[in-house]
Amino acid sequence: MQKRKEGRTFGRTRNQRSALMHGLMADLIEREKITTTLAKAKELKRIMDRVVITAKKVHQPEVSVSAIRRLQVILPEKSVRKFRDADFIKRFSERTSGFTRVIKLDPRKSDSAELAVIEFV
Repeated sequence: MQKRKEGRTFGRTRNQRSALMHGLMADLIEREKITTTLAKAKELKRIMDRVVITAKKVHQPEVSVSAIRRLQVILPEKSVRKFRDADFIKRFSERTSGFTRVIKLDPRKSDSAELAVIEFV
C-alpha cells in the first residue's frame, strides 16, 4: 500500500531539495530573518524547530555528544558555532516548540508567488 510522503517536493530531486533546505537553514541561522516563498518557509519551519530542539540538548548539563554531531552534519560550522553560543539558545529556554514564525507577505509582482518572512521568535 502506498503511503503519503512527508514534506514538500518543490518539483526537485531529493539532493536538490536537501541542498535548498540546508542553504535556507544556514541563512536563517546567520541572519535570523529571511524572505522566501510561503511553501519553502512552511517546510523550513518544520525542519528548524527540530534543529533548535537538538541544539537545546547541547546546553543541558549532561552534554549530548550525539546532538553536537547531528548539528555538525546538518549545518555549516558557522551556524553550529552560533547554536553553541549560550545567548542564542537562552531565548528558547522557556519554549518547548514554536521557535520560528512565518508571516505572510503580499505576492511577488513578477510571478505572483506567495511570499513569507520566516524568523526566530
